[in-house]
Amino acid sequence: MLQDIEPYLACPHCAQALTRHERSLRCPAGHSFDLAKQGYVSLLAGDAHTGTGDTAEMVAARADFLTAGHYRPIADALAEAATALLGAAPSAGGAGPETTETTGSPEDPEDPDGPDGLVIDLGAGTGHYLAHVLDALPGRVGAALDISKFALRRAAKAHPRIGAVVCDAWRPLPLRDASAELMLNVFAPRNGPEIRRVLRPGGTLLLVSPTANHLRELVDALGLLSVDEEKQRRIDEKLGPYLTPVDQRSVEFTLRLSAQDVRTVVGMGPSAWHTDADRLAAALAALPEPVEVSASVTVAAYRRPR
Repeated sequence: MLQDIEPYLACPHCAQALTRHERSLRCPAGHSFDLAKQGYVSLLAGDAHTGTGDTAEMVAARADFLTAGHYRPIADALAEAATALLGAAPSAGGAGPETTETTGSPEDPEDPDGPDGLVIDLGAGTGHYLAHVLDALPGRVGAALDISKFALRRAAKAHPRIGAVVCDAWRPLPLRDASAELMLNVFAPRNGPEIRRVLRPGGTLLLVSPTANHLRELVDALGLLSVDEEKQRRIDEKLGPYLTPVDQRSVEFTLRLSAQDVRTVVGMGPSAWHTDADRLAAALAALPEPVEVSASVTVAAYRRPR
C-alpha cells in the first residue's frame, strides 16, 4: 500500500517530506500530488516527459510473460540474494530513513508498529520481482519506481506491501536520503549518484542485466536488438564512483517458448520499439514450435561504502 512507504517519500521539487491530506500528498512548501484511483502517485516534476515509459501493450506483454513463470529463476535468484542480505532482523534504524536537513524527520525508529525497512525497485515495471522479494522478506515494504503509469497500475496491486510511484530514474528520485538497505534494478536504467544517495551506508544494490547470450536464438532469427559483450564492464565502470562491487553470479536456463510466447517476449522489451510487425510475423513462421531459447543474465551486488 502507498501509505506504507509515505515516511520515505520526498517532494520532487524541494526534497521535503510528504504527508497525506485526504487524496493527495503535500510538502511544507505547498507542493501537492494527487493520488491516482489505481493506487499509485505521480511524483514527476512538471516538465518531465514520459515518452520513454513502457506502453500499455508492452506492460500487458510483460505481465503475461512473467506471470507464466518463464523468468522464475531470475526472481528466485533475487529473493535468495535479498534473504542472504536482509534475512536477519533489521537494525534499530530500520523503521525509517536517516534524518536530513532537507527531507525532515522520519518516523520514530523505535516505533514497534513502524515498517521494518524499505526495499526499492528502480524501474520496477509491473512489480513482479519486487513482490517476489517481499514474499521472502516479511515485514519489509517496497517502493516500486517507474516512469510508466501503465506499469505502476499493476505494481500497486502486485503485493500488499508495495507502494507505487511514478518518477524519472534520470532525475533526483522522490525518496529521502538513506531510505533503504536494499535496491533492485532489473533490466532497467541506473542512476549511480541517486542510487548511492537513497541507499543507507552499507546498503546494497542487486542489479540484473542480460548477457550477450540472452535470448540469442531469437536475436539471430528475428533480428532483435543484441546485448553488447562489454555490457557488464560498462555497468561496473559507471557505478564505480558511487558503489563497490561485492558479488556477481550468472543465472542461465533454457526456455521452451511457443510462437505466442515469442511474440510476447519481443513485445515486452526494447525490441518492441524497433521491430516491424510484418517482418516479425514472417520470421516467427519459420521458427520451430516450441523453440528452445537461452536465458542468460548476471545478478551483481554493489554496496554503498559506509
